[in-house]
Amino acid sequence: MLNSVDFTSLKRAVEYAANNSKFYIKFFNEYGVDAKDVTSIEQFQKLPFSDKHDLRNAYPLGLQAVPDEEIVRIHSSSGTTGKPVIIPYTKEDVDNWATMFARCYEFAGITNLDRMQITPGYGLWTAGIGFQAGCEKLGAMAIPIGPGNTEKQLQMMIDLQSTVICATSSYALLLAEEVEKRGLKDKINLKCGIIGSERWGELMRQRITEALQIELFDIYGLTEVYGPGIGIDCEKHEGIHYWNDYFYFEIIDPKSGEVLPEGEFGELVITTLNKAAAPLIRYRTHDLTRIIPHKCSCGRDYPLIDRIMGRTDDMIKVKGVNIYPGQIENVLCSVNGLSSEYQIIIEHFDGKDSLTLKVETNEGMDKTVLSRNVQQSFKNKIGIKISCKCVDIGALPRTEKKAKRIFDYRYN
Repeated sequence: MLNSVDFTSLKRAVEYAANNSKFYIKFFNEYGVDAKDVTSIEQFQKLPFSDKHDLRNAYPLGLQAVPDEEIVRIHSSSGTTGKPVIIPYTKEDVDNWATMFARCYEFAGITNLDRMQITPGYGLWTAGIGFQAGCEKLGAMAIPIGPGNTEKQLQMMIDLQSTVICATSSYALLLAEEVEKRGLKDKINLKCGIIGSERWGELMRQRITEALQIELFDIYGLTEVYGPGIGIDCEKHEGIHYWNDYFYFEIIDPKSGEVLPEGEFGELVITTLNKAAAPLIRYRTHDLTRIIPHKCSCGRDYPLIDRIMGRTDDMIKVKGVNIYPGQIENVLCSVNGLSSEYQIIIEHFDGKDSLTLKVETNEGMDKTVLSRNVQQSFKNKIGIKISCKCVDIGALPRTEKKAKRIFDYRYN
């Protein structure tokens, strides 16, 4: 199996957490777990899951598994839906993260001759500083401009001849559209984009690629597990390579918790193998993907997961049907003439749910025909009747951060 791991590494990770993490000492005790009893992969798979709710309850530093003098940094989740999760790092954790990030860049063909424009935010969030640390580890030139200020971004892109752009997909799209609008394509020198922090569909990928004439790479990560940089797709773009020398990945059924065979879609669960300050054992990410059961054609040994198709908590239920963002984007890809940007508006009238899809359309297309085609495709692929409103490119809002696409007004 491509996802196989030396069980000794897993056992060592479990015992380390059980002996050093205040969080896991308490957590395992509550579930009656004795790490010494975990002597096989089957017993490992019986260990309880942890998730973000558990980590929030450890606020502020309940996850810390080393003495204070070994902590060199903290990062934090946003805390927009509750208490933030604070993740401490040792020097070794920081170094390992930079090594993983540099590996991501190498997989994308980036070298120490490149100039990397880093637009994600700095501060408690893991993104900006992670992108920069990996860049410096590789020996490339970091341009740490941070988020926003599109005028400055374009100026730096031209004046410094940046070759790599690091961004969310939403901000990469905004920059791409500005480059097109201002006729700057011949003045910039970008060759690739490292895109992360939000899931993004094939239509957006195509729009950014065509506007900037660059190759895009999908980087993966989450704050609780170092941050971005724990996986990336390579030049073959057949999936996301993840670093199985640092992590053990499982895919489970989100409802039953049963471990699924390689190749089946489910929820990604991560165990850290080397994380010192805040180890995680069987951490539920809520990201939906699958372990690809064959080796990438690039020939590298690192296994693959598929692109993230959504999150378990991104699911919306309309007229009794469960819908994920990835399914909506598959519908849009099936109808010629649509662009990447869309919004879903869900309302409740007279005892019934209604779903309206607003979607941008390419110039010169018949919006009436496209609306009808989208409604039919949605009915065929997802199973419910919707309303569709086609609008011009640029009619929907752009953002420097993560795009909000679903607006559910049923419970207001």
